[in-house]
Amino acid sequence: MPSSPRRPLGRRDFLRLGLSTLPTAAVLSGCAASSAAPRGETTVVRYQGWSGQVTFPELAADLGLLGDVHLEWIGNTTSGPQDIQATVTGDIDIGGAFNGSILRLVAAGAPITAVVSYYGSDALSNAGYFVLDGSPLRGAADLHGAAVGMNTVGAHHQDVLGIYLRRNGFSDSEIRDVQPVVVPPVSSEQALRSGQLDVSTMTGAVSEKAKARGGIRTLFTDFELLGAFSAGCYVLRDEFIAANPGTTRALVAGIAKAVRWSQTRPYPEVVARFTDIIRRRGRNEDTKTAAYWRSSGVAGPGGAIAAREFSHWLERLVESGVIQPGAVDVSRIHTNEFNPFA
Repeated sequence: MPSSPRRPLGRRDFLRLGLSTLPTAAVLSGCAASSAAPRGETTVVRYQGWSGQVTFPELAADLGLLGDVHLEWIGNTTSGPQDIQATVTGDIDIGGAFNGSILRLVAAGAPITAVVSYYGSDALSNAGYFVLDGSPLRGAADLHGAAVGMNTVGAHHQDVLGIYLRRNGFSDSEIRDVQPVVVPPVSSEQALRSGQLDVSTMTGAVSEKAKARGGIRTLFTDFELLGAFSAGCYVLRDEFIAANPGTTRALVAGIAKAVRWSQTRPYPEVVARFTDIIRRRGRNEDTKTAAYWRSSGVAGPGGAIAAREFSHWLERLVESGVIQPGAVDVSRIHTNEFNPFA
């Protein structure tokens, strides 16, 4: 956990970074620490959800893994960068985003610490960059000037695209010539099929449904490019951790055990649990989305964070001039202190 002071993050920083719009018993016994929050600490943790999805804090609560800690849902988020921005401003207490987005905020002075990984890419769950079957685009060399759809800029899909192009010989100016276009995930397939995009990035249920309808093919995936990796973490404000160490430990340990539960339980059991949670919480959501879950994609057991899961992206961000050399010390922006599986 970081100990050095950081410059307060202002609205200008957000604008500069492009973030302003942005077996059960065995698994559940993985933590010996108490799940009770000491007196004087908050026991209510505010968070944002995702429509049609179950987050790991929600799964942890449903499995009874949070002890005295209670979640307060304040609405749904639109993207990871928006979620961690809301965490920085204090509108919520815990938020999750792509590790590259976390690096951008920390470089701008955000007093946050990554505490547990919650999503990633593997052979079953990954981000695909899709084109139409009849598209002339066959590889990186064909992407000069292409419009590439993604859910937000300055995050996972844009950074993976940058690495793909760089590995295929693109200069920084040529990479900037490939245009990221912000498209809501629910509209990404239609935007591709209607010709508004040359390439569309799709994940999860959106990509599964699009592939089932046919007429599209994969240009590449982040898993093919980088192998299996954890891609994003939940973060807490440093002041929240300092004021609520017991709550922090109970919260993070519960989330870690929920991640481990999803990593070790049979696929049908996980999908059934997700479907039941979505139905019972009564947010007028489509429960069919849960059936498209394939895996958490999280590489480390229980979401344990590996330093390379930040240093990999930091290297690219420094190389492209987004973050200045030496502005971020990877060892000080994440911690496994509260994770019983680390």
